[in-house]
Amino acid sequence: MSEPEKEITIYDIAKKLNISAATVSRGLKDHPGVNKNTKKKITDAAHEMGYRSNAFASNLRKKSSNIIGVIVPRLNSSFMSDVIAGMEQVVNEANYNLIISQSLETVKKEVSNARAMFNNRVDGLLVSLAYDTKDIEHFKPFINRGIPVIFFDRIFEHAEYPTIFIDNYKAAYEVTTHLIEQGCKKIVHLTGNQLRNVYAERFKGYKQALADHQLAFDEDLVLINSLSSADGADAAKQILNMHVRPDAVFAANDSCAIGCMLEMKKQGIKIPADIAFAGFNNDPMCCVIEPNLTTVNYKGYEMGGVAARVLIGNLTNQLNTKTTHSIILRSELIIRESSVRNKR
Repeated sequence: MSEPEKEITIYDIAKKLNISAATVSRGLKDHPGVNKNTKKKITDAAHEMGYRSNAFASNLRKKSSNIIGVIVPRLNSSFMSDVIAGMEQVVNEANYNLIISQSLETVKKEVSNARAMFNNRVDGLLVSLAYDTKDIEHFKPFINRGIPVIFFDRIFEHAEYPTIFIDNYKAAYEVTTHLIEQGCKKIVHLTGNQLRNVYAERFKGYKQALADHQLAFDEDLVLINSLSSADGADAAKQILNMHVRPDAVFAANDSCAIGCMLEMKKQGIKIPADIAFAGFNNDPMCCVIEPNLTTVNYKGYEMGGVAARVLIGNLTNQLNTKTTHSIILRSELIIRESSVRNKR
């Protein structure tokens, strides 16, 4: 195996062109004091020799990297892809770049991702928290250095961290109310770890809608899992084994709802006649599954864009995050065949 080529420096370019290293350095930075012909010779030689500018050293000098870090639980959801597309659009226009990492739903990985972002000297950080994050101490070094950290979607309420989310309580209240209006009285709620605001708030909205419609809350109808489609299929088996069969399922995300629906259909359950269904997120799969799934739509692209704008506003001192501490985005209930029993 041949030896890897050594890194080309400005001194190598200077030697080749028989000029000073200082002139090469100024030429590469497009300094007005270097004449056009010399500049062209320098850039041509740099290109030909495979020179790479040392961005890290340059960042140390300017104390800015023009890089924004993003930590998300998982990249394999259409919602998170939309969020990142929204961020990319905004940060690219502002001449920043994104570094994206996934915590894979564990706080351990989230902590190591945060450390890597800190060591790579990102200018700011956008975070949606992992499933089991209990505290946010690992983001403290950023705050101590004046590096802004913004939580989006899965947030942690704290005075030093701006947040961007939807009104999960209201959205879940609307879903549950819709199911009750369809005549459902025994509604299962499939939810996630209650440490996370998104699931805790959706659970509260579900519970309040039951209370406001004089339906008793039954904790046996609340099933907590990781909300994957496999968890949905397992939940279907649990539901079908219940002493009195429920007449509706409201899942805190679409993939769990769809996994549950598919298993129910395999067991000969008619949807919505036997059991009505609603999910959350408006995943594209909602319109593939038969019947199409009732869900809550909120725009990932918009959430990503707003999060990035708040962060860049903070970095460019155009925005005081104390006054834009919490931003709540709109969501809407989309009613499809999976929940409609009362044909109006």
